[in-house]
Amino acid sequence: MLGAMTGAPEDTDRATRAADDERRARALEDEIRTLLDTAGAAAAATRAIEGYGGELLGYLFALARTSDDAEELFSELCEKLWRALPQFRWDSSFRTWAYAIARNLVREAYRQGHRRQAVALSDAPEVAERAAAIRTTTVAYMRSDMKRRLEMLRETLDEDDRTLLVLRVDRRMSWRDIARVMSDTPDEEYDKLAAKLRKRFERVKERLRSKLGPPVDPS
Repeated sequence: MLGAMTGAPEDTDRATRAADDERRARALEDEIRTLLDTAGAAAAATRAIEGYGGELLGYLFALARTSDDAEELFSELCEKLWRALPQFRWDSSFRTWAYAIARNLVREAYRQGHRRQAVALSDAPEVAERAAAIRTTTVAYMRSDMKRRLEMLRETLDEDDRTLLVLRVDRRMSWRDIARVMSDTPDEEYDKLAAKLRKRFERVKERLRSKLGPPVDPS
């Protein structure tokens, strides 16, 4: 993420990367939905966490007050995804829905103002096992190489601006999907909200430019 903002070299063919990402995402979404229909919520949630867990945990690291909070929120997120998946209406992608749940968990944690208790997934051991594997492979990196950059983001941006930055720059989400994550606005209002978020994103980039130098990615 910060590489794009500081001018580090990167692949200039963003359209190709975006198309590849979209194809992989569609395949994963179809797989999750099929597993939900044929094998149940635990199997579907396990595959979803396998596919999206790393990026969701990274998002929580960018937003939570501490790395320990992020790990605890990730455990709670995995449980919520597993329990709520059978009721998911598929009026957005699973990925967008998962990010909305993650953001709501962060906001609730900030309102409560205290550390949350870790959630046990004893009723779904396969989900717990996958969540633990994601933490093992992701947390060491997030605690080391990313620590300074995450601290800078926390000091510079509020929670909404960090969400906007992560979802647009790191996750390459469409503006409409970002609007879905950040608001419960009626469907017909998402395009208006997306336009407002684009303007806000430009202001966020200007604020970061003064600290980090000019960004490469203008999207």
